[in-house]
Amino acid sequence: MNPEFLSRLQFTITASFHFIYPPISMGLGLILVIMGILYVRTQNPVWRRLSFFWIKIYGLVFALGVATGIVQEFEFGTNWSEYSRFVGNIFGSLLAAEGIFAFFLEGGFLGLMLFGGNRVGPRLWLFSIVMVVFGAHFSATWIIMANSWMQTPAGYELAQTQYGTLAFMTSFPQVIMTPSFLARLWHTLVASWLVGSSLVLSVSAYYLLKGRFEESARAAFKTALPVFVVFSIVQAALLGPQSAENVTDYQPEKLAAMEGVWEDTACAPMTLAGWVKPETQRTVGLKVPCLLSWLAGGSTDTVIQGLNSVPRDEWAPVGWVFQSYHLMIVLGGLFVGIGLLGLLFAVWGERIWRTRWLLRTFVSTIFLTELATMTGWWTAELGRQPWIVWGLMRVEDAVSPNLTTGQLLFSNAMFVLLYTLLFVLFIYLLNEKIMHGPEPVEETTPIASLPDSFRDVFRRHARA
Repeated sequence: MNPEFLSRLQFTITASFHFIYPPISMGLGLILVIMGILYVRTQNPVWRRLSFFWIKIYGLVFALGVATGIVQEFEFGTNWSEYSRFVGNIFGSLLAAEGIFAFFLEGGFLGLMLFGGNRVGPRLWLFSIVMVVFGAHFSATWIIMANSWMQTPAGYELAQTQYGTLAFMTSFPQVIMTPSFLARLWHTLVASWLVGSSLVLSVSAYYLLKGRFEESARAAFKTALPVFVVFSIVQAALLGPQSAENVTDYQPEKLAAMEGVWEDTACAPMTLAGWVKPETQRTVGLKVPCLLSWLAGGSTDTVIQGLNSVPRDEWAPVGWVFQSYHLMIVLGGLFVGIGLLGLLFAVWGERIWRTRWLLRTFVSTIFLTELATMTGWWTAELGRQPWIVWGLMRVEDAVSPNLTTGQLLFSNAMFVLLYTLLFVLFIYLLNEKIMHGPEPVEETTPIASLPDSFRDVFRRHARA
């Protein structure tokens, strides 16, 4: 083991652990906005009760997301200093914009969302929820901009300096609208909305199986199910092919690794499930003739570039990329089936409330959507290898030169221990909140302890 491998391992551990939480916060945030709008329109206390319950879970997820996300910011300096020096003029500005424009917006309204439900009027409380959710999505947008630039760099020039060759921004619009940005943004956002809706479905289905909080559980299930169905279809039918087309145009070597294509091939088949044998350059599995060419270029005559068209030292780890990509694809198709089946049973005499095996299936959806999102991220990042910035800088040239194996072994061990403890604590607190369940909410809370000036403000908003 050398510093490069251990630095890769450390970033994989910390980034993968962090990536559990942002999709939940963005997806759950969308459901919270829907519930808040339903309460403002109907004044039905069920929606208020559900909003209070899910906001508590949102706060827990948000705390873990922030705590684990900050770590990666420091890793760019400690583990990847050569990378930070090379692209800091571009990458650093995008991360700074995320903190200034998005994170502070999200954090600024978070306190009002978490603690203002009984202290301000429902419209102002809904506004705070919308601002927090918008801030979370805006934050993710800047992060995806930065990562997309690493995938398909644009709007830059290379210049010689006293620190060596560095990348400098020449066009801000080209940097933020790099060719892969929009496809990756929508793919990530829709995946997050699936994760959030699946969490609500999972917990609601659990309550229905246990015969607890049935009124609230049915209302939440009915809210989350259409979101899950619509976005699972959008992901599979629209955004998946769009992503394949984008990768074909700008990262053909990655597509070749994802599908195990070895030679340039027209009417290339798509492997639905199987495995690759890099030593013999064979791809074995269930294949649909010409489907890959059609998805990638809109025609069965589209030529898919094979791995043998590029030097062997520029190949991604084909086995890992192939399996993670196909697991994501299989799970995406499964979500469409589960969602449509749930919708059928919901409208067919509301049989879903009496179909226990289907409710058990929905309990598992949160684990499956998280797995699908994680494997999608692994596909994108592993498929970029050996480049840390596509075509410009290899990973082996980006690592900090002064790191030692001993330092990285120690820090990796500490991260594994710390993140294990954090995950156990997260599961414990999440389970505690789920077991406690939605509870009746008082419409007003005494504010006698507040200063006079604040009392008047809160009373005016409460009347609103």
